[in-house]
Amino acid sequence: MSLPPIKQSVRASFDRAASSYDAAAGLQRQVCARLLASFNAPIHAPLDMLDAGCGTGYGARLLRQHWPTARIAAADFAPAMLTLARQEADFCLAADIETLPFAEQSFDVWWSNLTIQWCAANHVFSEAARVLRPAGHLAVSTLGPATFHELRTAFTGLDAYRHTLPFSEADQVCQTLADAGFWHITCERETLTVFYPDLKALLRAVKAIGANRVGTGARRGMMGRAAWQALEAGYERQRTDAGLPASYDVIFCYAEKR
Repeated sequence: MSLPPIKQSVRASFDRAASSYDAAAGLQRQVCARLLASFNAPIHAPLDMLDAGCGTGYGARLLRQHWPTARIAAADFAPAMLTLARQEADFCLAADIETLPFAEQSFDVWWSNLTIQWCAANHVFSEAARVLRPAGHLAVSTLGPATFHELRTAFTGLDAYRHTLPFSEADQVCQTLADAGFWHITCERETLTVFYPDLKALLRAVKAIGANRVGTGARRGMMGRAAWQALEAGYERQRTDAGLPASYDVIFCYAEKR
């Protein structure tokens, strides 16, 4: 599978994080369960489901528990993640979800938990529409622009680098779904916050889930001592009684293929 350099870097991060991901991905699992809890589409077995950007397969496991007779395929571009996901899905394939290697109208459900923020959403949703059968259902969670706002605040004035992904607004996500041929689109939003004892623990947790690569514009080298101390001080000013906060602006979207 040929990928552009930025995606190769992201894939390498997730490959390295595969062994540590499940232990560090508490919030990701919480979001996954929430995505399923609000997925109220009238779906009946037998059915074919795709977990797009499956990671270690936790989403496929939840789908299997909810629809025991479903045939579940899982796709991810990180081979080390797929090694673990094979325990949960009927079929696993190393693939970029922007260019899926599946025939048209292969699935009844397209599912993706906290993956599309790494992708071009218009390409992802066009592919989702292509591989879904008529009246097929989509369920997706992604991150909005308030995600990691504390980190951006702490970096203010330190450098000109971009330190988070360019997350999309919920209305942008909904419009992109509509443009791809979806309707009956609903969108929900929730802020989830994780607290850490210090900045090093926070950054270690982000690295453990493979999310430390943010693409073009990211810092390419180590921070100097003075810059690190300034960053710590900036983050410490946001400390709460529970610790240093890291906010996730989570967007949940559900839609039907026309």
